[in-house]
Amino acid sequence: QVQLVESGGGLVQPGGSLRLSCAASGSIFSINAMGWYRQAPGKQRELVAAIIVGGSTNYADSVKGRFTISRDNAKNTLYLQMNSLKPEDTAVYYCCYVDYATYWGQGTQVTVSS
Repeated sequence: QVQLVESGGGLVQPGGSLRLSCAASGSIFSINAMGWYRQAPGKQRELVAAIIVGGSTNYADSVKGRFTISRDNAKNTLYLQMNSLKPEDTAVYYCCYVDYATYWGQGTQVTVSS
């Protein structure tokens, strides 16, 4: 079992920045992938960014150039630096961990509004 705890969400004005963190604990395997998904009201959950243990990354087109995903393998922690935030980035952001199974965090709310 793997437990994921997200933090760092909140309310920010358009153009602002936030940094999300996701701490993983439990049975962490050396080969895994982690990522951030988001779900806005009335919409399906979508992939925002993903990173594998070797460091390769993948981003949704809507966040390329604005968001940066990173991980600290020694701390089993995943990060998402979000810059130039837009109102359409408003959503609940979920951390995801994948090895032989898929695990989800509880989600953290990000609201971009003036």
